[in-house]
Amino acid sequence: MDMNAFFGGFSAALISDPVWVMNVVPARKPLTLDVIYDRGLIGMYHDWCEPFSTYPRTYDFIHVAAIESLVKEPISGKSRCNLVDLMVEIDRILRPEGTVLVRDSPEGIDKVDRIARAIRWKTTIHEKEPGSHGREKILVATKTFWKLPSSN
Repeated sequence: MDMNAFFGGFSAALISDPVWVMNVVPARKPLTLDVIYDRGLIGMYHDWCEPFSTYPRTYDFIHVAAIESLVKEPISGKSRCNLVDLMVEIDRILRPEGTVLVRDSPEGIDKVDRIARAIRWKTTIHEKEPGSHGREKILVATKTFWKLPSSN
């Protein structure tokens, strides 16, 4: 899944691989779903401050660019909902042992990292990305498979 698909570039980069990507265009961003359809890709509009319908599937991999922009109003910049709520929603739609890749500002990644560790994801932060000049970090997180401790 690409949570902030824009023109479907992430999906287009994977077109030759045997996978399908659900391109999700945030409802309060520029309406670019026509471009995604014109590229032969699948997608939908969604407001990430609302629950995402996952029936009949969950996702193995979720890509998010600018995660904080999904919870803020485009013009005013005020938060419409909470980043914690969005992260819990991502946790709900991600399969156990699935992976999330988040690209955002260093401040945004630090917030996401704290929340991800609180919901027991294993995280790795990549700080020096080519061409970002320190304005972007990448967080790779894996949802752990929780097991009850064995009773001895």
